[in-house]
Amino acid sequence: MDDDAATRRLLAAIFKEDGHSVIEASDGQAGLGAAAALTPDLIVMDLQMPIMDGLTALDELRTTSADIPVVMLTAERDVKQAVRAIQLGAIDYLTKPVNPDELRIVVKRALENRALRSEVEALRAQVNDGASLAHQMGPSEKIRRVIEQVNVVATTGFSVLILGETGTGKEVVAQAIHRHSERRAQPFIALDCGAIPEPLLESELFGHEKGAFTGADRKKRGQFDLANGGTVFLDEIGNLPIALQAKLLRVLESRQVQAVGAQNKTTLDVRFLAATNDDLQARTTDGRFRGDLYFRLAQYTIKLPPLRERRDDIPHLAKRFLDEVRIELRRPVTDFAPDAMAALERYQWGGNVRELRNVIRQIVLESDGHTTVSKSLVQRFVRDAAHKQSTRVSVVPLHRSLKETAEAAAREAERALITETLRLTKGNKSQAARALETDYKTLHLKMKALGIRAQDFMP
Repeated sequence: MDDDAATRRLLAAIFKEDGHSVIEASDGQAGLGAAAALTPDLIVMDLQMPIMDGLTALDELRTTSADIPVVMLTAERDVKQAVRAIQLGAIDYLTKPVNPDELRIVVKRALENRALRSEVEALRAQVNDGASLAHQMGPSEKIRRVIEQVNVVATTGFSVLILGETGTGKEVVAQAIHRHSERRAQPFIALDCGAIPEPLLESELFGHEKGAFTGADRKKRGQFDLANGGTVFLDEIGNLPIALQAKLLRVLESRQVQAVGAQNKTTLDVRFLAATNDDLQARTTDGRFRGDLYFRLAQYTIKLPPLRERRDDIPHLAKRFLDEVRIELRRPVTDFAPDAMAALERYQWGGNVRELRNVIRQIVLESDGHTTVSKSLVQRFVRDAAHKQSTRVSVVPLHRSLKETAEAAAREAERALITETLRLTKGNKSQAARALETDYKTLHLKMKALGIRAQDFMP
């Protein structure tokens, strides 16, 4: 997309010489129309164009075709706008006149990354959608019992409470219940009750009317409304504030939802699944969780065993994760040495399946061109994982002043809130800044100081 015909001819010649098919557009509006009709693998777009400029076109493109990589072209004087384009989702920008060799490198890298993402997504889709729960979780007897429970409850309308330690696969089970239910063709929406900042939680769940509170400049549909006809999965339900527990109970009982600032309620047709790694019954005893809500959610309960109690699943899961990451990283490693697998099976896996997956990814990353994972490499990463776990449970070190302790606690609280908000916004720093009620620059500086990267949260 470029209003300068000479630039279009030059770029088209470069791309055609490299074997690409090229579609040209002289402005952003025409380019968006062509993109919608033809779904290109990559877009090269000028910043300054008539009718619709590059930033406007990019912003609109991201709402409809978020996965198409975009390279921006700009004059030297427009570099600040080019940086803004990166914030809106462009993968790179080049200044005019364009260097053909630099352009080829940028385009080649972008197309390779997109092809790789497509390959990994296809593999994950095969696992998540087409494969059985046994393939996702393992062949052990304990998992077979979980599968039996899923099959029993999936076709009913029961609310289900899924219990298990962090990383045991609670959301995987919730997705399986949805897939085997009559609601399978409708939305499945997963919400982490501990990740959404508390001031935003009610609006996120129920929605809000325009003007309902400061900053509510437009009407917003809540997640419950967006899931209408389908399933809502409330992860870490124990983190839901007590005031919202009462409102959730009313929704469950009345099957109606009222947006913040709305005068009327709307009918809701949603099945609720919930999960927690807490002892909710104990929380009801000390008043931190409503007993009536607990029994309303726990019409049927599935308890997931930790990985250390189902070691028969470790070889299956380790090989599955190995296959996934070797494709993603294009590594030749294809299997584990027998003593390496034995080392994986002996480890306690306090972080369960999620920790196993993280360790396998790190192992493959550092496999150094070998086709088989060695015992020594497994032992090194298992030792690192064990050290991190012991560090997480350590108490505040001695000889730290009250001021130092307070500053450290504040840093960790900021880190946790920023991290969870970025996860919720899928790495969009502008949205995260609005959610945290701060400006973009302040959030950027905080992230830099805390070592947080937005790209780690992008899909």
